Amino acid sequence: MASSGNARRGARVLDKHWHLATDDFEVGLTELEFSIFRVSAAFERWQADCLGCCHGQPFSGTDTALLHVIRMHERPKGISELARLLKRDDLSNLQYGTRKLLKAGLIEKSRQVGASKKDVTYQVTALGRDVTDKYASFRKELLISVTRATAGKVDFETLARALTMMSAMYDQASCVAATHRLPL
Repeated sequence: MASSGNARRGARVLDKHWHLATDDFEVGLTELEFSIFRVSAAFERWQADCLGCCHGQPFSGTDTALLHVIRMHERPKGISELARLLKRDDLSNLQYGTRKLLKAGLIEKSRQVGASKKDVTYQVTALGRDVTDKYASFRKELLISVTRATAGKVDFETLARALTMMSAMYDQASCVAATHRLPL
């Protein structure tokens, strides 16, 4: 009855059903997927802009993530480990990002004596450490201060576990889809 009253007053009810979502469950999942697109784009922009506050060169969100993951636990990492930690399979793009970070002086190669070219690892330089420390400071001032206001309303650990679980579900669905891919 309320909907007919809204229709008479000219109020519109959004129809969220379309080719990707034909029932309420699918609408919810599709809304979540579009939220992930928006969060991903905003997060990439945030990472790039925050690093821009700390270093004059333009870097992408992926470059920024590489820099932080290379510094993680203060130990060198190879390209395969970086790919695994970032859940990426586009090694050429990760190699391009590491070359940009090398050229900027933020990371350096850390090859052990006698190791093959394939065993190259990367570690942050003193400049890279300074830049990532500044990033952490800006992050605390600009982002952490805002997100603390959600304390008690948003459980970030539960949200992170849910997104990790969704990542596994998308990976599984991707594997199945790849086995049924049409020939080019």
